Amino acid sequence: MQTELATLGNGCFWCTEAIFSKLKGVLSVVSGYAGGNNPNPDYKSVCSGNTGHAECLQIEFDADLISFEQLLYLFFDTHDPTTLNRQGNDVGTQYRSVVFYRNEEQHTIAKQVIATLEASKKFPHPIVTTLEPLVDFYPAEDYHQDYFALHGHEPYCQLVIRPKVEKFIHSYPEWLSDKP
Repeated sequence: MQTELATLGNGCFWCTEAIFSKLKGVLSVVSGYAGGNNPNPDYKSVCSGNTGHAECLQIEFDADLISFEQLLYLFFDTHDPTTLNRQGNDVGTQYRSVVFYRNEEQHTIAKQVIATLEASKKFPHPIVTTLEPLVDFYPAEDYHQDYFALHGHEPYCQLVIRPKVEKFIHSYPEWLSDKP
């Protein structure tokens, strides 16, 4: 097993954690914050939009089963990478589309994936996803972890997260793990 980490931000981490935790080859998904200048940020400070941090996921994956490149294609397909600092009703730099690369190889792969997607005209507008070197990742508070799994009955989960998860399941059955 070749274990690697990816750190990706594509809006609300509750939504994206629910999707990435279902992938074959994904060993763990941690909701958290990266890209800002406040050490040890918390949800309240990040939501203020003043820390520079983005809500993101740290994804531990088995690169023998799923590559960083494939994770990126799924990342781009599970949010709108053409809206600057916004995903749906969530607005601010904390909701930006961002790849926090850990090394030059990840940086190069991310640039190539974006170039391929732009050339394919998959999206009607240019991709505005930023590529930023990862400096620090801060796990979010415990109540944010496994949010959809623990709170799936709540209205936000039913109205916002569930449709995204169901769309993903329908679009990518071959990438689903057999984890519950």
